[in-house]
Amino acid sequence: MEKLAVVALGGNALLKAGQKGTISEQEENARVASERLVELIRRDYNFVITHGNGPQVGNILLANSAANKNYGLPEMPLDVSVAYSQGFIGYIIEQQLRNTLRENDLQRDIISIITQVVVNKEDPAFQNPSKPVGPYYSKEEADRMASETNSVYAEDAKGRGWRKVVASPRPLIINNTTSIAKIARSHHIVIAVGGGGIPVYYEKHNKMVGIDAVIDKDLASSLLARQINADKFIILTDIDKVCLNFNTPQQRSIDKMTMSEAMRYMNEGHFAAGSMGPKISAAIQFVENTGMDAIITSIEKLGIDNGGTRITFA
Repeated sequence: MEKLAVVALGGNALLKAGQKGTISEQEENARVASERLVELIRRDYNFVITHGNGPQVGNILLANSAANKNYGLPEMPLDVSVAYSQGFIGYIIEQQLRNTLRENDLQRDIISIITQVVVNKEDPAFQNPSKPVGPYYSKEEADRMASETNSVYAEDAKGRGWRKVVASPRPLIINNTTSIAKIARSHHIVIAVGGGGIPVYYEKHNKMVGIDAVIDKDLASSLLARQINADKFIILTDIDKVCLNFNTPQQRSIDKMTMSEAMRYMNEGHFAAGSMGPKISAAIQFVENTGMDAIITSIEKLGIDNGGTRITFA
């Protein structure tokens, strides 16, 4: 029997640290990811792809700011920038995945869905920006831009530099999940909830509007996986396995951990809020609500037996 998986691609799966961010770079990264995703089809999985947009939406914001400063063009609000990133990232993934399917004599329709996600306007996250977006900077560059733009910058947990951080409210409702599930279970591939989804709220009972925020892609993907009754939730990031005491001499990778063990490690402070923390939280939420397994790994290890870190119910 075919199973349904939600596969969450990190933003760095398309734009890696140190790259300039050209479309050709992102297309090549998407091609590599597509070759691994095809393995899921061979393992009798239907799947929905979600993706991050941290580097891309940060670059969109930088371009908007420069255009406003130099040419007087109006800046796009953050929710529109997220929608913009969903469109072009979905296009890149769809194109490269379609090419890979043809190379492997496989036929699937691929549908990119611009996805809105409802949040609470009063979420405490709006008072405590924490979600990194955009490129990495030195501390001096970050301090200068924070002063010039009244933005907030924070140091990356992996020591790669400083990044702009924005509000990241909790996702509450994902629109169009009925259609997403129906299409995916009909042997087609859906790309949805890009960048965690476009953050919206109800200003009035029947009036939905956007809001300046970036929803965590992994938490939104976990919610989607639960709402469409997925059999597996896979989070792809830039490390092969989850580690304890990350980036220290005591670093130790984990092959498997139960949900309760993951919660204990999190409470002990092993998983940084701006890095692995949301991924672990997302995995726990999926496992706790479904009893199914979640996997955190790199794109290179996707589909490999015993690859990555498996989080189980018990």
